Amino acid sequence: MSHSVRTSALAGAQEPIDDLEGGLSLSGLDLFERLWHFFISMRTGLALILVLALLTLIGTVLAQAPAGMAADKEAYASWLDSVRPKYGGWTNVLDSLGFFSIFSSIWFKSITVLLSTSILACSVNRAPRLWKQAVHPRTVVSGGFYQHAALHAAVPVAASPATAAEALEAQLRARHFRTIVTRDGDEIDVYADRFRWGPFGTVIAHLSIILIMAGALLGAGGFRNTEFAATIGSRLDVGNSTGLAVEATSFSDSYYENGSPSDYASNLVLYKNGQQVAEQTIRVNDPLRYGDVTFYQSFFGPAADLQVKDASGTTLFSSGVPLQWGSTDGTKAIGQVPIPGKGYLVYLIGVASGRVDPTIAAGQLQLEVYDTPTSSTPVAVQVVNQGEPATIGDLEFTFLRERQFTGLIVARDPGAPFVWAGAIALVLGVALVFFFPNRRIWARLRRSPEGSLLEVGAVTRHDVVFESGFGALVNDVKLALSGSSAS
Repeated sequence: MSHSVRTSALAGAQEPIDDLEGGLSLSGLDLFERLWHFFISMRTGLALILVLALLTLIGTVLAQAPAGMAADKEAYASWLDSVRPKYGGWTNVLDSLGFFSIFSSIWFKSITVLLSTSILACSVNRAPRLWKQAVHPRTVVSGGFYQHAALHAAVPVAASPATAAEALEAQLRARHFRTIVTRDGDEIDVYADRFRWGPFGTVIAHLSIILIMAGALLGAGGFRNTEFAATIGSRLDVGNSTGLAVEATSFSDSYYENGSPSDYASNLVLYKNGQQVAEQTIRVNDPLRYGDVTFYQSFFGPAADLQVKDASGTTLFSSGVPLQWGSTDGTKAIGQVPIPGKGYLVYLIGVASGRVDPTIAAGQLQLEVYDTPTSSTPVAVQVVNQGEPATIGDLEFTFLRERQFTGLIVARDPGAPFVWAGAIALVLGVALVFFFPNRRIWARLRRSPEGSLLEVGAVTRHDVVFESGFGALVNDVKLALSGSSAS
C-alpha cells in the first residue's frame, strides 16, 4: 500500500475552488460598473497610496502653519513673512497650492476620500464571497482538482469508503477542523476547514485604515497649543472657537534632593460660556478632559500681576502675565502683553529663578514698552518697584505682586477616537490573518479493487505549517486504516 503527497508545479493552473480563487468578472459598460471597476482595481489603490505618500512627504519637508492659524488672516500673513526668507519667490506659489497646510488642504482631503472609497469598495466586493466561503463553502470539487491542487495526495487503502471517511473525519477533528460530508452512492466527499473566519481579518484591516484616515481628516480641524500659560488666580480664554475659559486656582510643586522637580500639579476650573463645567487637579500624566478638548500639565514658572491705566484713570489691563520665556544667557524671565486700545506691546523682564541681576533687584521688574508689536526699538525702558505706580509715556504701570503660572498643553483632536478604534481594529485584523489562517481540505473516497482510493487536495498560500501538517494528516489516516479490510 503506497501513497504520494506532492506540491504541484501546476498549482497556478488548478481549478478555481470558489469565487475567491477566480478573478472578478464584470460585464456592461454603464457608468456605475465602470466606477465600481475603477475603485476595486488594485492599480487604483496603489496609485492613491503613492499620491498620499507624496503629499505626506511634502507636509514633512515643508514648514507647516500652526493648526488653526489659517483662520486668522493677520497671524497667517505674519507667519508667511517669517518663512519667506527660506522659500523666497516660491512662498506665494506654495501657499496658493495649500502646501503650507497640506494635511488640511483640498489635495490631501480629496485623495484620502478617494482612497477610503477604494478600500471600502474592495471590502464590500470581497465580504460576500468571504461569507459564502465561511457559511456555505463548496464541498464537492471535480477530479481535476485532486491532480492540480497545490497540495494533493492519492492513497489506496484496504477499507471501505465509509470506514476510510470515518478515519479521515477523526483525524481532521483531532486537528480542530470542521467537516462536512457529502455522499453519492459509494462515492463520499469530505470537506474540512479551520479558522473559517480568519479571512475576514483582511476586511477588518481595510476598514481600520478608513477609520484611521477619517480620524486624521477630523484631527486636521483641531488644534494644539503647547505654550498655554495661565497665571494663578487669572482666567484665560482658550480660544479656537471652543467657548472655554480656564482658571488656575492653585499650583504646587515638589523637588528631589538634587533640585529637579518630582511632582507639580495645578487645580484648574473650566468655564463654558461663563458657566463652570469642570474642575480637576491635573498632573503630567493625569490631564483634564472636557469633550474633545484636553488640558495637559506641561511646565511652570514665575508670573507678575500688572495693572495699566490711561491718563484718565481708566484701567486698560489688570491681570497676571506669565514670564514664560528666558533670555539667551538664562539669567532673565520674560513675558509680554499687548495693551488693549493702545497698540502698545509691553515686555516684562524679571530675574530667573536662582539667578542674580545687578540691574533688577528683588521686588523689581523691568518694563520695555514698544509702540507697535513689530517695532524693534522700545520707546521706553524702566525698572519699577512692586506696589509703586510708574508713569511711562501716557500710561501708568503698577507691578502689583509676584505670582506663579502653570504651563499647559491644550489640544482638541476630534479624530482621536476614530484613530484609536482604527488602531485596535488594525491589530485585530492583522492578528486574524497571520495567527488564524484559513485552511481548507477536500477529500474524495471511491471504491477500488484494493478497497478504496482516498484522494486529498488543499489550497495554500505560503502556509509552511499547513504544508507540513497536510503530509502528517495523510500519513496518520494511512496508519489508522492499515489494519482495516474492505467490506
